[in-house]
Amino acid sequence: MKLIVGLGNPGKKYSQTWHNLGFEVLTLLRQELNLAEFKKSIKFKAEITKGEFNGETIILAKPQTFMNNSGLTVTAIAHYFKIAPTDIIVIHDDLDLPLGKIRLTHNSSAGGHNGIKSIIEHITSQEFSRIKLGIKTELLEKIDPADYVLTNWLKNSQEVSGVIKTAAEAAEEIIISGLTKATNKYN
Repeated sequence: MKLIVGLGNPGKKYSQTWHNLGFEVLTLLRQELNLAEFKKSIKFKAEITKGEFNGETIILAKPQTFMNNSGLTVTAIAHYFKIAPTDIIVIHDDLDLPLGKIRLTHNSSAGGHNGIKSIIEHITSQEFSRIKLGIKTELLEKIDPADYVLTNWLKNSQEVSGVIKTAAEAAEEIIISGLTKATNKYN
């Protein structure tokens, strides 16, 4: 069983902001894997869907706890379904990567990302995989990073669409071939 978590913030106010790219990837991934529509789960404080892909049970989750408390959702789902940290994939934005780039990692620090920090604290492990989506543009040099991640990405929609598609493909590749092969292909 694999748990794939896309990080973001709930509500229309945040829907097309840099911090919500994890949600966007999960929306596309759900379609690509032909899973049921997302449903709100009060128990897990998330929108989730569950199904089979490549002979494995897959759970997709969009935490509804706001970014800084993403670990609450990840812990609740992981404990309930008895999912080990090594079977968790987290998809999120990354300020250090240029727009359009992705990077797959495993067992890495939070690197200043509060959503990742929350997950590490709650599951008491870094032993999960991550798909980082680059969001760095020239605007980042002009405003505070905390404000930047909440700005709208629409003027960069072509690049954003590409990185969302690539990240969804990378998640599929991890499920099919494993992290090492996916990393060799996408990093």
